[in-house]
Amino acid sequence: MQPNSHWRPVRLPAALLILLLMLTIMGLGVIKFGLSPQTPVILVIALLILWAKTRGATWEEIHAGIVDGITTGIIPIFIFLLIGALISVWIAAGIIPSMMVFGFHLISAQWFVPSVFLVCAIIGTSIGSAFTIISTIGIALFGIGTTMGINPALIAGAIISGAIFGDKTSPLSDSTNLAAAIAESDLFNHIRNLMWSTIPAFVVSLGLYTVLGLGAATGSQLGKIQTTLAVLNQNFTISWWAGLPLLLMLGCALRKIPAIPTLLLNIGLAIVMLFIEQPHTPLSKVAGMIETGFVAKTGNASVDQLLSRGGISAMMGTVSLILLTLALGGLLMKFNLVQTAMVPLAKRLHGTGATVTAAILAGIGVNLFVGEQYLSVILPGKAFKKTFNDRGLANLALSRVLEDGGTVINYLIPWGVAGAFAANTLGVSTLAYLPFCFFSLLSPLFSILSGFTGWGLKRQPKKQLPSE
Repeated sequence: MQPNSHWRPVRLPAALLILLLMLTIMGLGVIKFGLSPQTPVILVIALLILWAKTRGATWEEIHAGIVDGITTGIIPIFIFLLIGALISVWIAAGIIPSMMVFGFHLISAQWFVPSVFLVCAIIGTSIGSAFTIISTIGIALFGIGTTMGINPALIAGAIISGAIFGDKTSPLSDSTNLAAAIAESDLFNHIRNLMWSTIPAFVVSLGLYTVLGLGAATGSQLGKIQTTLAVLNQNFTISWWAGLPLLLMLGCALRKIPAIPTLLLNIGLAIVMLFIEQPHTPLSKVAGMIETGFVAKTGNASVDQLLSRGGISAMMGTVSLILLTLALGGLLMKFNLVQTAMVPLAKRLHGTGATVTAAILAGIGVNLFVGEQYLSVILPGKAFKKTFNDRGLANLALSRVLEDGGTVINYLIPWGVAGAFAANTLGVSTLAYLPFCFFSLLSPLFSILSGFTGWGLKRQPKKQLPSE
């Protein structure tokens, strides 16, 4: 706070009450009344500003909190805009339609749902970006699954779960690197240690998708599939060279090229492919689809609905929500509400099970209140590091908990950055796919189980234990 500020520091009971009230307003607005998250978040911001003013905060401090919060999300927002452009040109160039056609031929309807989970997990591990997987391969698989008559929420849950697995276990992932850095753990040791909770969550998720996927695609959809294949072949260029952008994306990941240049390269390649396939396409048409999205005009209503998407403007709803939640997070941080709630809790814990559980819940809490994936790793990491060390737990124990309670949960929050992105990209609400996003739901549970049983919980060497 500024030296001339009349701010009165908040105490723990007040901080907890304010956070609980915030969560109640947002939860009731989204779940009970079915509102879009933007309206409840604006209301919470207004009430928080009013409360801050009554405690002596200046307008300069309030503005600074908003700016600080939004600043952390500038790069992700720019990435979302590029993804909007990427989706539209990938459809126009036949890349996503080609994935759908080959997917219909290669993936059995009976094993479609677990196959979706596995494909997204494998490619996600190679690329290290859940957002990229969801917005490219995910859209193609979603189109295949809905054509087969499978529950869209189940397909979305499998896509997102697989993408999160890849994001969580890839050395190329920003969130994985962040968790290791915050806990001061070696990256590859951190990834190996993640397997104690990640592999059980993966295996159980795969089993659930297999069970739920059996019989999900009905034989009555065979005629619709054949019709869809015919429409795609008639209206788009279907070829194996549509795999070039995927290979480029993989190459960029292996070369550790950041997301922004990777997306720009892929957009450029797709535009080149589009002009080769359709050399008389007006430049204004390409610019229009980048700005407002691709509009399919195949004459088949279901195909048109599936493939009319993308564009920068289509991402603006997500961007507006992200700006609001980041502003809210910035205010919460500025007035020390989240820190005030977490630090005393971390100090009063006894026992490794309680410590791990509290750190998991802290990560989930930051996701709920702030809606930002990176802060759900950073804040609990800083708050619980000393407590973990005092309990004789290694840094690897903390870094795994930060992933299980922070990184994977943001996709389940309707007003979270990742949750809003996934819902907007796939066209399935966060609350609809949440019950089927098994990997995100199971990862923290297995981490908590590890805390109480000691199974896979790394401890400090004896000589590093704090002196009595």
